[in-house]
Amino acid sequence: MSEERHRPAPPYPIRPLAEDEWHRLVELDEEAFSTTHPPELHELAKQMLEFDRTLGAFDGDLLVGAAAAYSLTMTVPGGPIPVAGVTWVAVLGSHRRRGVLRSLMLRQLDDLHERGEPVAALYASEAAIYGRFGYGRAADTMFFRIPTHRSAFRPDAPADPNLRLRIARPAEVRPALEKVFGEVVTTRPGLYARCASRWQGVLRDDEHARGGLGPLRCVLAEDDGGPRGYALFRVKPGFTEWDVPDGEVRLKELFAVDPAAYAAVWRAVLDRDLCARVVAPHRPVDDPLLHLLAEPRHLNAGMRDDLWVRIVDVGPALTARRYAAPVDVVLEVRDPVCPWNEGRWRLAADTAGATCERTTDPADVELSVNVLGSGYLGGQPLTPYAAVGAARELRPGALAALSAAMSWEPRPWGGLIF
Repeated sequence: MSEERHRPAPPYPIRPLAEDEWHRLVELDEEAFSTTHPPELHELAKQMLEFDRTLGAFDGDLLVGAAAAYSLTMTVPGGPIPVAGVTWVAVLGSHRRRGVLRSLMLRQLDDLHERGEPVAALYASEAAIYGRFGYGRAADTMFFRIPTHRSAFRPDAPADPNLRLRIARPAEVRPALEKVFGEVVTTRPGLYARCASRWQGVLRDDEHARGGLGPLRCVLAEDDGGPRGYALFRVKPGFTEWDVPDGEVRLKELFAVDPAAYAAVWRAVLDRDLCARVVAPHRPVDDPLLHLLAEPRHLNAGMRDDLWVRIVDVGPALTARRYAAPVDVVLEVRDPVCPWNEGRWRLAADTAGATCERTTDPADVELSVNVLGSGYLGGQPLTPYAAVGAARELRPGALAALSAAMSWEPRPWGGLIF
């Protein structure tokens, strides 16, 4: 470790876990999150884990904390780049407030810097945790609770007479699902490529995966050229005490490659017989369904945080993405956690490419690295951060110009928690 990354000694020794220590990680995770999982899920999770990227903090022989990272290929504005997907973060309850989490997160950031990975992303179990380590809220997600009898589409909803719907067993049409997802994944920041094990996780249909609902179901929209959209969902059947159908569709995921297929798949989900409502707990904030329903109030929509992003290395990270408008701005970056990011950076970008390099020129905007992380996927405007002191405009118009350049359509969304 270079001098610029010197850290105080961690309170407990940290090292990568060996594969034969897998059971320790499972025990820590289940204790920290007060949960249990079946053996088949343990095996699936083990297949996806990269042990050389899985850090453990030890009190003697006892594993008291952990933090891991997946090597993801995630779409950012302009296309896919390597991103560290931070996961398996946990601390034993008996060792809380002893600096275990902080030492693990700092060690992980040092490792990412050493590996040359300029961007990290995670899903937060609690939103208040990761801001202190430089993560910013980069994407949000919406949830819908739609009464099916109020789900009529606008009369001008897209349609294609060549499309047909097919009900199928999900595992039997996996190639079709992968084909659709493969066409969609590079179109929205935050989506990431799925390995075989992750697809296996998506299609799990054991009792634990069902969670008291019915089996995993699938509807495909296709034409003679192949699949164009799909939905995965479960149904909880039910009737009221007066024998009125009261079933609930719980949407797992829905993707389509064009507007007509998208509308057709949603219509199939909303028209499910004997179901009174569709619950979609995880949808993008710019979901076209907002504009398909004749009465969008009946979406009963709500919003919460989705992906959090950490800029590990300012220069390479801001160079790797593309920008919606030209910008030339000097940034004064505040980053007490990763001192190699501190200081002034000139970002010069247009719609074709960008450079971001050290400079001694006067700063136009002063901001925390958290704000850069929030804006990195293009879904969070930067100007509101000035009102809370996380950003400061030193040249009139500079923050607004930076915000406009970093914005992106469509809005970011992770699609699947990792």
